[in-house]
Amino acid sequence: MSTPEKTESADSSRVASPPPTAAPAADSPPAPYEKRWLMLPVLLAAMFMAQFDLYVVNVAAPSLEHDIHAGQAALELIVAGYGFTFASGLITGGRLGDLFGSRRMFLYGTLAFAIASLLCGLAQNPTELVVARLLQGLTGAAMVPQVLAMITAVFPPTERARALGWFGVVIGVGAVAGQVLGGVLLQVNVLGLGWRVIFLVNVPIALVAVVFALRLLPHRASAVRPRLDPVGAIGVSAALALVLGPLVVGRSEHWPVWSWVCMIASVPVLVLVLRYEGALTRRGGQPMLDLTLFRNTVFVRGLLVCLGTFCSFFSLVFALTLVLQSGLGLSPLKAGFTFAPLGVAFAVAAITSPRIVGRFGARLVTTGTAVAAIGMLALLIDVKLSGGGTSVARLIGPMIVIGAGNGLAVPALTGVVLAGAKVANAGAAAGVFTTTQQFSSAAGVAGIGTVFFAALGAGHGVAHYASALAWVASVDLALALLSCGASALLARRLRAA
Repeated sequence: MSTPEKTESADSSRVASPPPTAAPAADSPPAPYEKRWLMLPVLLAAMFMAQFDLYVVNVAAPSLEHDIHAGQAALELIVAGYGFTFASGLITGGRLGDLFGSRRMFLYGTLAFAIASLLCGLAQNPTELVVARLLQGLTGAAMVPQVLAMITAVFPPTERARALGWFGVVIGVGAVAGQVLGGVLLQVNVLGLGWRVIFLVNVPIALVAVVFALRLLPHRASAVRPRLDPVGAIGVSAALALVLGPLVVGRSEHWPVWSWVCMIASVPVLVLVLRYEGALTRRGGQPMLDLTLFRNTVFVRGLLVCLGTFCSFFSLVFALTLVLQSGLGLSPLKAGFTFAPLGVAFAVAAITSPRIVGRFGARLVTTGTAVAAIGMLALLIDVKLSGGGTSVARLIGPMIVIGAGNGLAVPALTGVVLAGAKVANAGAAAGVFTTTQQFSSAAGVAGIGTVFFAALGAGHGVAHYASALAWVASVDLALALLSCGASALLARRLRAA
């Protein structure tokens, strides 16, 4: 269970002292860490890498199929397996940060992510790449929870929402950059590395991040050393695995009996884990999953907004990638540049979002989700009016609206919920919230991707891909409306608080 941390003596972690003439009262809060804004880009670089790698593989799928003869099942594991292990391990990664220190876990996790990325780039066959991608997801799960934990611990309440807003900016920009920069990297073919460069590029970025982290991250030791909860860690990961695993490989395996058994079994497994965590709390133990979080109305409504927003946005990005490359026949570079207007709209809105979230609060999330829903509706209407076809020119307008809406909502969401919930256990809240984000992204890509492929069937023409995109847009529109409604309730609850 996360607790307030105390600063150890080290030059890199010294907290700014008040002026000599100012004699603070005994109960004055400590001055904030003076290097916190220099520290933030280092933390966000790690978040960018983790999010970038979740989506960059989409544009490399044809190259993987050609170069290492990756079959359909292997491709799905390469693409979605990373998100599967990433989402499954986030809560455990957060608890390990509580146990060993967020700074230490960030350094080790970032180095491990670099090694796993190197293994991905050196893979010689689909099996090696699948294993390396699963490992890469686990190392990301060790690295990313420390980002939110350190932002929450280091930034004072007056600055925290803005810092968390930048965290949200990086989540969306990293995903879109996976499409745009991924296409550029493949087209340029740096040093003749082909698809390998999309993984190897992480290595120097991670090493630079570690060098700066050593100088800028504060040395903070937890006042209480929590105990690891192995039953909770294994149980929560198993429950998520029982859902995500079948979603990832079920379609390519024609939905065998085991896939349905696993998904059904996830419910009793999760119930048993929750009962165990509750009993552990009553015994005075330290459960990995703090169930008191789910008594917080603001936090729960925030999770609902998160679920709908991340499922809809990232599944649509996945579907559009398939439509552009396989349906319209664009190269990875042209497909990447087609995403550029969406990326620019997202980035402009996202950079604006942290600056105005303090004024509008949760209403900004409601506005963003409403704009995204309008974009989804416009996309659906356009595909229907096109008579079963589509084109890049017809897609650009709705993509810009969707990018702008999510650019407003995603950065504001994290800050609004974690600051507005006012939970004592901020680290645990950050872990659950990040897990929900990544689970929603992975489940959206796998689950709604299944809807796309089922609608596509054996078709290969533009009309078939447009029809499949219409199905995805319909589901995503419903999810966007769910997010909009939940965010309106969230805003009302915060105003009443």
